[in-house]
Amino acid sequence: MSTEISYYFQHLDRFVFPDYFDGLTHTYEILAKAKPFLQKLLVEPDVKENHGTVKGDAPNLHGNYYIGEGTVIYNDVTIIGPVYVGKNCELMPGAILRPGTILSDGCSVGHGSEVKRSVLFPGAKVASLAFAGDCVLGCSARIGSGVITANRKFNQSNATLKVDGARVDLGDSYFGCVLGDAARLGANCVTQPGCHIGHHTWVYPLTNVRGFIPACRHVYHPREVVMEEHEAVELKP
Repeated sequence: MSTEISYYFQHLDRFVFPDYFDGLTHTYEILAKAKPFLQKLLVEPDVKENHGTVKGDAPNLHGNYYIGEGTVIYNDVTIIGPVYVGKNCELMPGAILRPGTILSDGCSVGHGSEVKRSVLFPGAKVASLAFAGDCVLGCSARIGSGVITANRKFNQSNATLKVDGARVDLGDSYFGCVLGDAARLGANCVTQPGCHIGHHTWVYPLTNVRGFIPACRHVYHPREVVMEEHEAVELKP
């Protein structure tokens, strides 16, 4: 089935909490577990720890959080807990991490990007000016600049995923994208709610995708580029 965790993620042992996946089978269970997991890990013991390095103005830290050693936090970063950030991560200026987010070691969130209730495997990156809402990003998965992972349908019903004629209820009206290991979303892509993208698949820039996309694919819209001659015109300053 296309929602099986093993189809998208082959390195569960590299996740910052390897036992996180004990008893889990489907992708949507990863997101459903995030908030209660962080509740026990950070909120109940009232953890507020930053072991990272701050460069520039102090970050805006709210609620409960843990930030690991070697992580670099640049100016104007906002973290709204509960949020867990592993070791050797990079939070660029203006990045926002919202409740329910888990960043494994070596992750990066770019300038002006927002990550909301998302689970990132080691080495996953979100480039600048992007929105990753209610997503799961595999090892070394990449979200390019300007990408939007739409995370709620207009009618606010639960996100679903249709494969082989069967429609699976993903259990939540908020559900962005599942991006498998080493998969990539090019600049200014848009994913529709509930989209599942297999490992090592590349979605080219400006592409709008939905539903289930198998592993090891190149995905793009066919386009024709038109070039016409015109006279040289000097524009007004």
